[in-house]
Amino acid sequence: MSVEKIQSAVRPVSNNGHHPSEESRYIDVNGFKVHYRMAGSGKPLVVLLHGSFLSLRSWRLVFGKLAKEATVVAFDRPAFGLTSRPRPSKKSGVSYSPEAQSDLVIALIHKLGFSKAVLIGNSTGGTLALLAALRHPKHVEGVVLLDPMIYSGYATSEVPSFMKPTMKALSPIFSRVMKLLITRLYDRNIRGFWHKKERLQSEVLAAFRRDLMHGDWSRAFWELFLETHHLQLEHRLKTMLLPSLVITGEHDLTVKTGETIRLARELPNAELVVVADCGHLPHEEKPEAVLTAVRKFLKLVAER
Repeated sequence: MSVEKIQSAVRPVSNNGHHPSEESRYIDVNGFKVHYRMAGSGKPLVVLLHGSFLSLRSWRLVFGKLAKEATVVAFDRPAFGLTSRPRPSKKSGVSYSPEAQSDLVIALIHKLGFSKAVLIGNSTGGTLALLAALRHPKHVEGVVLLDPMIYSGYATSEVPSFMKPTMKALSPIFSRVMKLLITRLYDRNIRGFWHKKERLQSEVLAAFRRDLMHGDWSRAFWELFLETHHLQLEHRLKTMLLPSLVITGEHDLTVKTGETIRLARELPNAELVVVADCGHLPHEEKPEAVLTAVRKFLKLVAER
């Protein structure tokens, strides 16, 4: 494992959206109408997976620049953004489980006409990127994990099996309670992802909130919550032989920096980058530092 520490200046953002050419698109994948944006050309295909409570908007500061060097896709994960929120069904195959979400990533890659991709995931998106690589290594060229949840949080949470039937039966009540809690705490929780809260512009926060809170959003999030279970990723890391880049914000309070450093140490082929003066979302607070590290990694993957 090699370690690099990067410091860079914060670049001001003049808007909270995307370049006009980065148009929204929709594609049917595994029972979901997936909302995505795609830009660039050639190989590799780079797929961006955002964290919980956010949307593909989270990649706005790096999306366009990465698209100058590769084909880049950012999509709204199930239960978030503008991706549809169907109810789970064995008949339709719709599921919000971590395994189903990781399989959806691979299915999306194939639907877009590619056989494999580099996966870049932040927070729970990093959890799913690693899970997809472990489940489908032939279709992943490498992974970039930004402050991923591997030893805590989403990857280790579990709804006790004996409670699931009752919780499912009472879904309308529980989802309303969850809606109330998330609505009240949303702004404070999202600000907590930033090391320096003033870097999060109020219009960007409002846009993230809009991305999440439309349609039957609380019911979909409840379905996602019901499917959480311990993924045992810490016991599977040694089988992950693909090249990996692990990035952590120096001051991440959501996923402790020490956990991400441990991950880089335990993954067989990982490089670690610590981004100074930064919290849980390095691509938001320090996009140039992330771009520098990712460009270097993409060159490494291309040379394999």
